[in-house]
Amino acid sequence: MRESDSAILLASDADQMRAMGAALAAAVATNLDGVPDSPAVISLRGELGAGKTTLVGGMLNALGHRGPVRSPTYTLIEPYELSGRSVYHLDLYRLVDPAEVEGLGVRDLLAGNALLLIEWPEKGGDFVPAADLEVSIDYAGVGRRLRVSAHSSVGRALKRAFVAVAKP
Repeated sequence: MRESDSAILLASDADQMRAMGAALAAAVATNLDGVPDSPAVISLRGELGAGKTTLVGGMLNALGHRGPVRSPTYTLIEPYELSGRSVYHLDLYRLVDPAEVEGLGVRDLLAGNALLLIEWPEKGGDFVPAADLEVSIDYAGVGRRLRVSAHSSVGRALKRAFVAVAKP
């Protein structure tokens, strides 16, 4: 991965993390909306409580979902139809064996204009589709540091748009 394929963003609190999610939604809208058969995978990494679900909540709300967003820790996948796109929020934290991902049919979800938002992708090992964009969230004092890394041409376009909207 080239150094230019990653960027660092900072969020001071949960409201700012939700705003980061809205910026990521804007990046998706700018780069994927209206493009037929443009599936994308965004992986979200970080310790428990780092803000992965808060980021996803801001994103889903910006895409048109009304109401709270909870991590699908027990259901593993929560589907949404938003802005003409099938969005799947996955939380793989409770997986015992990476092969369990095959039974979920995750690869089958990557059709048409699907967007997969995968928390704890490392739990799924090689059974998880490759990420176009990865957001790693670490504690930074009372706030959070987001390392945004692109792994494909789609990921690079999303990263550029995300960083452009998210940075003040």
